[in-house]
Amino acid sequence: MEEKLKNNGGQEFANGNPENIKKDFKGLLGGVGVFLKDLLDIRDNTDQEATKESIIADIPFKGHTSWILICSIFIASIGLNANSTAVVIGAMLISPLMGPILGMGLSLATNDIDTLRRSLKNFAVMVVLSVFTAFLFFYFFPLRDESSELLARTAPDIRDVLIAFFGGLALVIARAKKGTIASVIFGVAIATALMPPLCTVGFGLAIGNFGYATGAMYLFIINTIFIGLATFLVLKLLRFPMVRYANSQRRRFISRMASIVAVLVMIPAGVTFYNVFQESLFRKEASQFIANNIIPYKLPGEGRYLDNLTEIDYGRGKNGHIELVFMGSEPIPDNIIATWNAQKDDYVKLRNVDLKIVQGSKNLELDQMKYVNELYESKKAELLSKEEQIRVLKEAVEKMSDLAAQQIPFKEISAEAKTNYENLSNLGFAYILTTDFNKLDTIPMFTVKWDKELSANQKVKDTEKLASWLRLRLKNPKIQVREDEI
Repeated sequence: MEEKLKNNGGQEFANGNPENIKKDFKGLLGGVGVFLKDLLDIRDNTDQEATKESIIADIPFKGHTSWILICSIFIASIGLNANSTAVVIGAMLISPLMGPILGMGLSLATNDIDTLRRSLKNFAVMVVLSVFTAFLFFYFFPLRDESSELLARTAPDIRDVLIAFFGGLALVIARAKKGTIASVIFGVAIATALMPPLCTVGFGLAIGNFGYATGAMYLFIINTIFIGLATFLVLKLLRFPMVRYANSQRRRFISRMASIVAVLVMIPAGVTFYNVFQESLFRKEASQFIANNIIPYKLPGEGRYLDNLTEIDYGRGKNGHIELVFMGSEPIPDNIIATWNAQKDDYVKLRNVDLKIVQGSKNLELDQMKYVNELYESKKAELLSKEEQIRVLKEAVEKMSDLAAQQIPFKEISAEAKTNYENLSNLGFAYILTTDFNKLDTIPMFTVKWDKELSANQKVKDTEKLASWLRLRLKNPKIQVREDEI
């Protein structure tokens, strides 16, 4: 038995030797590689000819396409003006802006100089027509509020770069697949959002705010470059065939020119990505600095830090600043400000940044102006709520006044009625609700009792006479009087 255990143990050790383990590991990696290749490979299901034809067909801007573009620009402008995300999304779905951008990526990937020339020409037409249409709308439309949907397109960051690049990847992969995936194309049109920045450029020009216009155009250029770059990379990966030219010298020239243009496109793409990434790091460190050092500080007296008025300006890497606004009767000690400046230098991106402190005792006029603005913004919802409360109370008072006007001074009326009608023994009053099943009405109803000695004919006459007097006395023709026979 003992010998058998030894033999089994030796066999298990032999099966677990390093060479066998290495072979098993290689086999496992090979299996995973085959699985991933089968899962992620898109070459086998690509229709190169159909993809190229569909992209080239979407490049021109004339006739129907130009009118669709104009309509989509108007719809997007209205949506941005009304701050309606749903309307903006609808405009992006019908917009034909992607065609020339995909055409540029395709032409660079296949050395097709003619397609590149047509794509650039139609791209320029697209931009000019879009901006001009948006400018006309915002210039002549009377309502030109700076909505959040508009302002969101004036300051691009690293997320816009990533959205444009991966959106471009998804778009060209969907276009290259046999049986194009339309839902992906619609989704990319929404995600990359080419239409809203161009509308915002028109808005900025219409109101004379060139900062808005340049910021929005910068966002549009980012989207364009990275969608084109994604198209170029995917088509190169899929090995789309190069355009062949009969003249070998011309072929080499075209190849070089396409390569140069591709490099020239990639250089600003890389620079743009780097700059936007650096600005994102700067803003992140600035927020961390404020959260770790400024917010925990307890200001003397009743002073407080106005977080809503904090201004963080990257300054494109030069002359950036962080402006902090404080409110209070006592100034912040100079040694505290010096400490903040020293703590700021602990953050790599903030070392050359100017830290500006705005406080009541040193910048009273500016501080008061900003404080009033901040106070209004923070209390806006409450003010609106109070206006709503006042409106409701006014309506309630008006209703109560109308109700009071309709009230019957029964005590006075009954005394006068008894004086005028000696045979009156009892007078009652109540409001009677009646309806003809179309509307509801309220009738003031008086009930009377006459002395038993009074004849029936006299009772009828006195009742009619009393009713006329009451209608005249109370100025209400709806008053009814009936005899109480009980």
